Amino acid sequence: SFVASANSVLYEDARPVFCDIDRRTLNIDPRAAAAAVSERTSGLLPVHIFGYPAAMAELELLAASRGLWIVEDACEALGAVHGDGRIVGARGNPAVFAFYPNKQLTTGEGGAVVCPDAAMKQRIDSERNQGRAPDMDWLDHDRLGFNYRLSDLACALGVAQLERLDAMLAARARIAALYGEALSGVEGLELPCPDAGGDRRSWFVYVVQLPPGVDRDGAIRELRARGIDSKPYLPAIHLMSFYRERFGHREGEFPVCEEVASRSLALPFYPDLTDGELGRVTAALREVIGR
Repeated sequence: SFVASANSVLYEDARPVFCDIDRRTLNIDPRAAAAAVSERTSGLLPVHIFGYPAAMAELELLAASRGLWIVEDACEALGAVHGDGRIVGARGNPAVFAFYPNKQLTTGEGGAVVCPDAAMKQRIDSERNQGRAPDMDWLDHDRLGFNYRLSDLACALGVAQLERLDAMLAARARIAALYGEALSGVEGLELPCPDAGGDRRSWFVYVVQLPPGVDRDGAIRELRARGIDSKPYLPAIHLMSFYRERFGHREGEFPVCEEVASRSLALPFYPDLTDGELGRVTAALREVIGR
């Protein structure tokens, strides 16, 4: 995931405990999560990575059996749907969405929390606004709060985008389908997993895994030399310098995650990407892999 998922736990003076991922979906592996739970575990924070729904039914059973809370990181999954037909973020758990500029819907910065009950919403409404209670004016506050409000301008941008969200999601899905057609058959190249079991991805980014043995960082440089930007998406959080130094993490702890992170490459992806631009990207990627 992006490092913010783990940082949010540290903000509460708790320790994020990592586990490995499912090789197909790249989401948290419920079996690995169950093995990582201990008597000190208080909750689960599944991430719907790259917009693909996590295995929430299994994780919810695990949480219920151990008395754990769940907060869903749905920051990359606005519009995704679970196999049982429920939209990601609508299962009754607190769920967080993000509206950074590269997301499916943007407000420039910021995000939103989906709350399962009115009491939680009231508390969040207060804490995002310096701890102000609904019946108090700005001169009185009844709890510690933060300046986490979205500006009115940012909200206006978001509301305008929300009105055409379906069209924007469809445009992303179209680009993803074109990438899939253009890159199918490249030996050793792994594309994003297709929807299965009724799960439906909301396309946030288009991330491929380069064939084993291909120098990912060298491929990035070669693509850039051809005028095409790409990103090493995403690194393994436990191997970032801060988490290594603070918690002593090392290579080999989560082999699936580490192998996927070392091969992953995010290609240019946005709703207005033209067919010609996409063809240029895929031709260059084929050439670089062939070299």
